[in-house]
Formats: sequence, structure tokens, C-alpha cells
Amino acid sequence: MEATSSSRGLLNGEEILEGNAFSHPATASSDDHCYSTQLIDSDGEFKVTEFEEFIKTTKFAERGLTYSVVAIVGPQSSGKSTLVNRLFQTNFKEMEALKGRSQTTKGIWLAKSPSIQRFTLVMDIEGTDGRERGEDDTKFEKQSTLFALAVSDVVLINMWCQDIGREQASNKPLLKTVFQAIMQFFSPRKSTLIFVIRDMTKTPLEILEPILREDIQKIWDSAPKPEADRNTPLSKFFNVEVVALSSCEHMEDTFTEEVGCMRQQFFRPIELGGDQNAVVPASGFSFSAVKIWEAIKQNKNLNIPSHKVMVATVRCEEIANEKYAAFAGNEEWRQLENAVQYATHPGFGNKLRIMLDTYISEYDGEATYYDEGVRSAKRKQLEEKLLKLAHEPAFKALLKHIRCSTLDKFKEAFKRALDGQEGFSVAVSKCTEYLMARFDEDCADAAIKQANWDTSKVKDKLRHEIEAHVASVRSDKITQHTELCKERLEELLSGPVKDLLERASNGTWPTIRKLLQRETESVSCGSWNAHRGFDIDEQTKSEIHASLEEHGRGVVEAKAREEAGRVLTSMVARFSRNFSHDSDSIQRVWNPQEDIRAIAQTARVASLEVLSVMAAICLDGDDHGDHIKNVLYLALLGSRNAPTSARDRRVTTVDILAPNTWEEVPSSRTLITPFQCKHLWRQFIEHTAEIVSKAIAERV
Repeated sequence: MEATSSSRGLLNGEEILEGNAFSHPATASSDDHCYSTQLIDSDGEFKVTEFEEFIKTTKFAERGLTYSVVAIVGPQSSGKSTLVNRLFQTNFKEMEALKGRSQTTKGIWLAKSPSIQRFTLVMDIEGTDGRERGEDDTKFEKQSTLFALAVSDVVLINMWCQDIGREQASNKPLLKTVFQAIMQFFSPRKSTLIFVIRDMTKTPLEILEPILREDIQKIWDSAPKPEADRNTPLSKFFNVEVVALSSCEHMEDTFTEEVGCMRQQFFRPIELGGDQNAVVPASGFSFSAVKIWEAIKQNKNLNIPSHKVMVATVRCEEIANEKYAAFAGNEEWRQLENAVQYATHPGFGNKLRIMLDTYISEYDGEATYYDEGVRSAKRKQLEEKLLKLAHEPAFKALLKHIRCSTLDKFKEAFKRALDGQEGFSVAVSKCTEYLMARFDEDCADAAIKQANWDTSKVKDKLRHEIEAHVASVRSDKITQHTELCKERLEELLSGPVKDLLERASNGTWPTIRKLLQRETESVSCGSWNAHRGFDIDEQTKSEIHASLEEHGRGVVEAKAREEAGRVLTSMVARFSRNFSHDSDSIQRVWNPQEDIRAIAQTARVASLEVLSVMAAICLDGDDHGDHIKNVLYLALLGSRNAPTSARDRRVTTVDILAPNTWEEVPSSRTLITPFQCKHLWRQFIEHTAEIVSKAIAERV
């Protein structure tokens, strides 16, 4: 970066700020010190006596034309004093961060840099946009910035990286005013403007610099100029340079290194051009500076905004703040705000409207004589602040209570309608329509005319909550009735299934299947009649029917497992009945003509039928039952009852009951395994042997 001379002959062909001396402060004289003084105080008074003492102490008047002036401007607390102290080894007061961000430099301070061989004056200008002066008091900002540009060879413009592209924070209005004033009231002199971007972010300088330069050019183009300079380019009067620095607070080492680079880049030797006759000798600098400051102070065109607007802005802002504070502290409002935190509050909107009207009217009365534009703008801001205060904690809380209260009322009304035997869908429609209308009425009661507060989202949430409750009730009702249907189905199946299993025969499982299908269909059809009005879709119907089917099968399987647990008793009972009674159920008399062994064998066959039926659950219409029967007959009764199917003929007679599973029968449907059948049969033979022996003994 190159820092060029002003047209008054900044260095008269010499080094602008002696780069070597800057880079190596030790080259300065060991008895050289940093002298500083306040040049202009915060009230705008030029400290003539103090400046003359400064000139005398530093022997400034003896420097002739070999001196330079550098100034720094920028926002308050942006690190201006810190930067110039690091660059020039000056001793300007710096802000103490631990004591808060406040104004450090007041007015304009001047110091002689002790580290540069060429005599260099450094000016530290009071920061712009400080809270101490307030947002509307920009007069001194404009005056001090204009003064810096008028007397300095180089002006450092300190700015935050994040402010690039902003209107106020980047000092655009200030620069526009200063450009305009310096062109109209002072002889143009070429200066160097160095824009120092502080606390660089990840955005590269290559991207930020074009944006900044474009903004500067736009400011220059829009600034009014004398006719002779209307089309004069910015470069004729100003050299614009840009440099970026990291955070001094968070990256101090990097910051220090970058400041060192800044010295090298901006203060190396360079030949200066321009009008050397414009150079003010050091001995006349004091007189020139005082006159320039007087001219700036007397320039009424710098009083922007106008006094009328400025006063209106300050006063209307004060009135608005007073009314806002008064409303926020009003006891009636505080009670109303507290009340709606816990419950609904009828008449809320009307009470709030009256209070707001009162404070807005008071503002109008007190601000009536101030500038209309400012007055209206501040009135709008006051109204917006009051409405925001009322909306966030109070109106939103009230809406929540209205929504919850309406939902509770819907639940109560809906329950009464259902208990009164009103159709489900009809009850939903009537209760929803009535309670949503009540919600709208309550919201209208809570609203105020000053605001157009949107309640649609809360209303949508209420509607969704009602729909969710209806769906929950519907689901509960369907579930309850389905459970009743299951209980009914269990009543219809338990007795008949138990009886069929006790009378086990070849037709037992086919009969049970038909019974299960018939009773399930019967209960399912009855369920649809009971569910009318619930708007049940086909998928739900299918799910309910499947649930009933599954429950029915469960009832059958439970009864089958129960009967399988006492199958030995059933087998012995059947044997005893068939052995002791003839086909007409008449008690046998054991005479010599009776073939007891043949009768016993027949009775055993009948008992084996019980075991074959109870060995597995056969509800799916397959032939597993016949296969199991044939295997048992072959294994337990011998070749006289050989299998009849091709699959059964493949079974060997070695030990076909040794496995723990039946062929092609899932374990979930197995009640008695082959091995258990063999064991049960042995027990059966042992139990019935005594019956046969007794009959043989009784034979006459």
C-alpha cells in the first residue's frame, strides 16, 4: 500500500513517515519522548494555550516544512487509541475493557510520535456514535472529522469488519457530509484515506475491499460539489487505501504482527507530488488550525439534522419513553397482565384498549407542537412497543388459556353427547362447530382495535387437539366394544369346543373349524352394527375381524391344551366305557362266550382315537390329523392297522414315535409329541390291564 502526499507537500519529496524508523523505534533519539495534549475539548473549544505550550515543548515551530500530520477517526470503543499507540508509540489513553465500553477519548488529542525520525503529529479524534452524546448529537462528529481531513496528510478511518455494507455503522452519512463541506468551504488538498478494517472475519479482504471501495465511490458521487469539480474523480483529492487487522483482544500476537506489516506497507519512502506552495510552515500551523476550526464551527450547514428536527427527535423520544415506562409500571396493567397468566379474563381486550388509548393520547397531547414527521414516527414506535409488551407475555398467555379452556369444554360436551346415546359422528360435528365458534368469540373479546394480532395458528392447534381427542375416544370406544365382542365369542366357543374335544372323533377338528368360522362371523357382524356412526373404514374393519379371528383361535387352542393335559384320563374313561358296555350301552356280563381280548382291542382303538385327535391342533384344514392317527395306529396297534396313504407307508416301524415333533406340524400347534404319545400309551396299557384282568377273572 502507498501513502501519498497532500498537495501542500506532506514531505516535500522526503519520506512520508520514515518506514525504517517505524519498524525500528530504537533508531529514534534516546532522549525523544511522546508529548501529548488536548487540542480541542469535548465542548468544541480550541485549547490555544495548551497547544502553544505543546509547540514550545516539542520545538514544532522549528520544523519548517518537514513534518507530517496523521489523524484517526471512527466509532467509539473501536480501538483507535490502541491502534495509533501501537503504530506510533504514542501514549493516548486507552479504554479499560473490564470497566465497560464507554467514551475514552473526549474531543481531539494531539501527540508527537517519539519513534519516527520525521516530525509526526498524531491526532486521536473522539469516537463517533457514542452513547454519551446520544444518537442525534452528530454535530461534533461532523466537525471533528472535517477538521481531521482539513489539516491531516493521512487519515486512518477505523471501522469494524461487520459494519461494511451498513449505512450508519460504517460512517456513510458522516463521510458524505464531510466530503460535501470540504469541497465547498476549503481549498482542495490531496490526502490519503486509509480504511482500517478491524477484527477481520473469515471473509477475505479480496471480497470486502471492492465492497468498501464501491461504497466510498458512491458517497463521493452523491456529494454536492462546486460546478467546476462536478465531474472531478475522487482520486484527484484522495488516495484511498484499505488494510485489515485481526482482533487485538482475541488474537493479540497476530494483531501485533499485522501492525508491523502495516508499518512496512504504509510508511515506506515515496516521492510526493502536489502543490508544494500549499504547505503550511510549522510556525504557522497553529494559526491555520485555529482558523480552520473556527470556520468549521461557524458553518451552519453542518447542523444536520436541522435544529427543529433534532429537538423534536430528542423530545418526542423522551415523551414516548416516559409513556412506555408509565404504562409498563401501571398497577392496573400489572394486575391484568398477572391475571391472564393463570386463567382466561373476560373483557381483556376492552380494558387493554382503554389503557393504550390513554397513554397514546397523552403522548399526542405533549408532542403536538413538535415536527409532525418526527412526532408521527415516534408515535408509531411507541404504539409498536406497547403492543409488543402487551402481546408477548399477556395476549399469548391469554390465548393459551382460551385454547385449553375450549378444549376442556369440548371434551365435557362430547362426553355428555355420547352418554346421551347421540351418534358419534353427529356428536363430533355439533360439539366442534359450537366450541370453535365460542373460541372465535373469546378471541374477539381478547383482541384490541390497535392491533391485528393473528390467532389462526392457535385456532389450528385447537382444531388439531380436538381431532386428536376425537380419534382417541373413537379408538377407545372401538377397543372397548371389540373386547366385549371377544368376551362374547369366548362364551360362544368355550362350551361347544370342550364338548367336541371330550367326544374326540375323526370329525372333531373339521367341526371345530366350522364352529369357529360361524361364531366369528356372527360376532363380527354384530360388531359393525354397534360401531355405526364411528366412521370406521374398511381397513379398520379388517383389523377388527382379524383380531376376533385370532382371539377365537386362541380360545380353541387354550381349550385344546387344557384337554390335552388330561388326555390319559379321557383315554382310560373311553376304554372303560367301550370295554364294559356293548354297542347299545348295556353293561356287559362276562360269560365264557365273550371274546374279552377282541373287545379290549376294539376299546383300545377307540381310546387311541382320543390320543390322535389331541396330539395336534388342526384348524387350518390340512391332513395332519389323519397322518398322526395312521402313525399312532401303526406304531401302537401293529400291522393290523397299517397306514393307508403313500406318506404313511414311508414311515418305518423301527421306532416311529421316537422324535419330539410330528412331520410337517409346527411346534406351536403340537399338543402331544410322538415321544409323549408313546409314553402315554404305555401308561394307558398299564391302567387298562387291570380292567381286562378283572373281566377275565369274572368270566363264568
